[in-house]
Amino acid sequence: MPDYPQTRRIKSKPLRSGIFHRALVSEFAGNGFLVFVVLLGIVVVTQLIRLLGDAVGGKLAVDGVLAMLGFSAMNYLPVLLSISLFISILLTLSRCYRDSEMVVWFCSGIGLTRWIRPVMWYALPVVSVIALLSLVLSPWALKKADEFKSKLESRDDVATAVPGTFRESKQADRVYFVENLHPGSNRVGNVFVQSMQNGKLGTMVARQGLQETLPNGDRFLVLLNGTRYEGVPGQRDYNIVEFERYALRIDSVPPKQAQPYSRIMSTPELWRNPTTWNLSELEWRLGLPISAAILALLAIPLSYVNPRAGRSLNLVLAIVLYMLYSNMISVTNAWVGQGKLSPGIGLWGIHVAMLAVTAVMFYRRMTLSSLRRVWSK
Repeated sequence: MPDYPQTRRIKSKPLRSGIFHRALVSEFAGNGFLVFVVLLGIVVVTQLIRLLGDAVGGKLAVDGVLAMLGFSAMNYLPVLLSISLFISILLTLSRCYRDSEMVVWFCSGIGLTRWIRPVMWYALPVVSVIALLSLVLSPWALKKADEFKSKLESRDDVATAVPGTFRESKQADRVYFVENLHPGSNRVGNVFVQSMQNGKLGTMVARQGLQETLPNGDRFLVLLNGTRYEGVPGQRDYNIVEFERYALRIDSVPPKQAQPYSRIMSTPELWRNPTTWNLSELEWRLGLPISAAILALLAIPLSYVNPRAGRSLNLVLAIVLYMLYSNMISVTNAWVGQGKLSPGIGLWGIHVAMLAVTAVMFYRRMTLSSLRRVWSK
């Protein structure tokens, strides 16, 4: 009879990876959100500085800055989401290596290929959003931005005048200055207008000004209680005329027609009109979600970090591969547009090559791990 009570053996339960998946996806999402917010902030600030510079230089109306900023940010969203997806997976798995969590998961029977499933659970919704943005929303935003800019440029000179700034007319024959606006009316105070007529320079200063529209649609800028100085620059014979009412005709600017080009065309339009540059733009839109999915897989073997060695080598390699991949996509699209490369090779060639690189890196990382276990024994 044995000295201790015996219990029957209990067969071990198979490993359940639900906690493993949830923890990884949660960390992926947290890191991805932070990276996306930082990148979006950088893009918004950069574009805001550029648009404000255009507004100060008179190339863009001040009231159109925010709208153009929104359209421009929407155009950058697919690329920002792709970068955020790649970096978030890379940072999360690198932390697991540094904190030796990978050793625990490997000892639990979770190999490197088992990481593909949680990565894809996180990546596929983001890739779907990137596809929606690149195929539908980004072209729509570019088209609306082009129409909005054309509409702003077609406004008359008085409508674009900003209090406290000099503004040159689109015909380059007048200069306007308005000191203040009277709220609740179409009147302005302390108006300065300079124009060239028949070789003579005319300068008008008035205390008030307003806009009038005749029944036939003609518009005039009416100056009240002012003075006109007219003469030839460099000569003394200036004419000085005081007036109570002086009307200046406001020339209407015809609205500019938006020039159709491939970037603002919708995806069905590109498909129906398969020119070389339209096919190039179509391949760029399709390539964004495809490259995002491949980069998500590539981040798994690239995230390896030796805790005893440097921690930045994998990040440098990841940045180099991403830049090489992105530049090669742009180059192949340009070659397709120029007719130097067939559309099929241009679309799938670079993506298949990068997918092969990903498979080689998976094989290399798994082979090295197997060899280390053999040598340790």
